[in-house]
Amino acid sequence: MKIVYYCQHVLGMGHYFRSLEICKAFRNHDVILVSGGAPLNMPVPRHIREVSLLPIGMDADFSRLESNAGTIEEIKAVRQQALYELFVCECPDLFMVELYPFGRKAFGFELIPIFQAIRRGTLCPSRVVCSLRDVLVEKKDVEAYESRVISALNQWFDALLIHSDAAIVTLDETFSRMTDIRIPVVYTGFVTPRPLEGDRSAVRRKLGIDDETRLVVASAGGGKVGFELLNAVIRSVAKIPPAGNVYLQVFTGPFMEEEAVRHLQDMGADRISVLRFTPDFPAYLAAADLSVSMAGYNTCMNIMAARVPSLVWPFSQNREQRLRAERISKMGKMRILENADLEPKKLAELITRNLAERCRCDYPIDLDGADHTADWIQSWIKTQRKG
Repeated sequence: MKIVYYCQHVLGMGHYFRSLEICKAFRNHDVILVSGGAPLNMPVPRHIREVSLLPIGMDADFSRLESNAGTIEEIKAVRQQALYELFVCECPDLFMVELYPFGRKAFGFELIPIFQAIRRGTLCPSRVVCSLRDVLVEKKDVEAYESRVISALNQWFDALLIHSDAAIVTLDETFSRMTDIRIPVVYTGFVTPRPLEGDRSAVRRKLGIDDETRLVVASAGGGKVGFELLNAVIRSVAKIPPAGNVYLQVFTGPFMEEEAVRHLQDMGADRISVLRFTPDFPAYLAAADLSVSMAGYNTCMNIMAARVPSLVWPFSQNREQRLRAERISKMGKMRILENADLEPKKLAELITRNLAERCRCDYPIDLDGADHTADWIQSWIKTQRKG
């Protein structure tokens, strides 16, 4: 089976990494991952080919699209043609579209011509599937938004896969018109990579710390937001006396402004390391005794897969991260930070208290969403062909 998987990340990198994990699960198939955000240059398995469209991102206020590759209109025209020609050349059996039509409305310019051509028969008769995370952000005009989504789903798509454990959060909590969806709706479980056996000891050797040292990993996802949190964590750990035996590893994210990264690095001291990014983030969480982070989808799933205690500071511009964190916090050692908790002395106390517990956490949550997605798709496609 040949699969084209479309993912457009505009602010962070969570959408991309979730998409990549799903693509990895289609091990015996030919997968083309079409990405359209800032390049991340991640290694991919041999069965995945990555096609990078000219990058388009979004500013931190979610107010406008931006790009360094030319004017937005010029880039749109080039991207639309490139995506259409890809379908003409590759003729995929399956077109998986991440988030759209529940989000990425601005990218309809390149997606809708594909949908129309598939339905008209001028492109290969690909099955079209929406790949969706657990929680939707709120919209100003909910009625118009949900009507548009329902119309697009029922007109262009053949199935909706929701990458959530329905025992934790269901889509109807943030989308009211589930009963109007006329295509199959499937909950796959959450999507995340798992740490490997030996990751804890390997990372600690790399950092030059022993098993008695308390390792704190602080992160901010892609890094376009989160500076305030990382700044507070570094200041807080600096207040913990040497006897606390704490080592702090900070990951700013690849998209944090250079000036902000330099500021954090200048704050670094003995036993405090500040890096932009690691492709081995799940391994670092496996090695950690505490994670301090934002509460994005991928980070939360990485935390649960690593079974590491955590302090999370949800992004405040929408409900998504807080809703997710509140559900997970009821099931394990995830604690939510409020703005007042970022005061260095208070945060140092919270970090010290959580490190003193010295525990790993088991979450009764389905984290095998990537494999479940591949299994369901393969079975469904076989059924469709027989029909």
